[in-house]
Amino acid sequence: MQQIRLVGGRPLQGSVAVLGAKNAVLKHMVATLLAPGHHVLGNVPRILDVTVMGEVLHHVGAFCTREGNELTIEVPEEPLAEAPLEMVRRMRASILILGALLARRGEARVALPGGDDFGARPIDMHLDGLEAMGAEFRLNHGVLEGSAPDGLHGTDIALDFPSVGATENVLLAAVLATGTTLIRNAAREPELTDLAEMLIRMGAKIEGAGTSTIEVHGVAALQPTYHRVVPDRLEAGTYALAGAITGGTVTVTNCVPDHLRMELRKMNDAGCVVTTNIDSITVSGPDRPSPVDLATLPFPGFHTDMHPQMVALLSVAAGTSLLTENVYESRFRYIGELGRMGADIHADGQHVVVRGVETLSGCEVDGCDIRAGAALVLAGLRADGETVVTEAHHIARGYDGFVAKLAAMGASIQAH
Repeated sequence: MQQIRLVGGRPLQGSVAVLGAKNAVLKHMVATLLAPGHHVLGNVPRILDVTVMGEVLHHVGAFCTREGNELTIEVPEEPLAEAPLEMVRRMRASILILGALLARRGEARVALPGGDDFGARPIDMHLDGLEAMGAEFRLNHGVLEGSAPDGLHGTDIALDFPSVGATENVLLAAVLATGTTLIRNAAREPELTDLAEMLIRMGAKIEGAGTSTIEVHGVAALQPTYHRVVPDRLEAGTYALAGAITGGTVTVTNCVPDHLRMELRKMNDAGCVVTTNIDSITVSGPDRPSPVDLATLPFPGFHTDMHPQMVALLSVAAGTSLLTENVYESRFRYIGELGRMGADIHADGQHVVVRGVETLSGCEVDGCDIRAGAALVLAGLRADGETVVTEAHHIARGYDGFVAKLAAMGASIQAH
């Protein structure tokens, strides 16, 4: 999928089911390296990042096969203690292989990670936490070489910021470390809680996942397991906003509404009618949204990965909105592309001022990352005329069947 062509002006109507979370399944795939044998993950989306992570696991000796939405991973007794440079550079989540391999093999060689370009996203907290557990690191020609000559041991780790990645890396290392590890100021995201639940199924002893303090009692070995991946709240939120921006009504099924509590609150503030059930969300959009102020924050705050899609909605609001980005310092490349469509948006430092306009105009725009690409498609659903979103392969990294699902709800949209 290189580009998406769509014609706006059609209110979306219907329902759409979401699959497992991209930000969970990639971590689950890494977690399988902690125990040799036959693992099965359910509710797995067909997205590009899952394919890339499968290539990473294949390189270290694991074998991945899938049937429908189930992914089977066969993990060897002694996985190779390195991840290939060209694959790690494509996806930031691959840095988590560091903690898993240190725990399992006592050594790891991992290239510094890539992924979407949102400015500086250092891994200092990852390394500080692992070093506190007994790991040693050196950087050799862009490759991070880690070892634990005396093994990993439990300790008290206080993170400077509730980083999801740092919490996950320490958690993956701690489950096989000697003694007890306390992770303070831990991330609370549902995807991290889901990772902890999978590790517990494997035999790990973890308390406090989903709170700011996680306690891990190391065990000698883990066992393979089956785990169903938690639904993707970002996919669910994106489709809810697709309905909202078109003035239509969309029901998102197979999701967890409580994982989008702040996002749904802001949609309601924008004039959307939002109703929830135990595993579904229905959103009806207004003719024109109301302006809303919001700030991105770690969970349970407004998710930074819903920022571009929300700005797309607010770009046609009847008034001025202010968004403050507190997580990633430089995720504003999409703003210029929305501007090409007629949006009136200005970034000043970490703040984005959105002055709503009555009409957007379709044109060619660059979908420069996963969520930016999705946001530009949403804007195109509202815009007059044809919109062409290039670099659409980014969207395929995080959304399974994105174009087909929108078309099924009435969008005039095609992928090329």
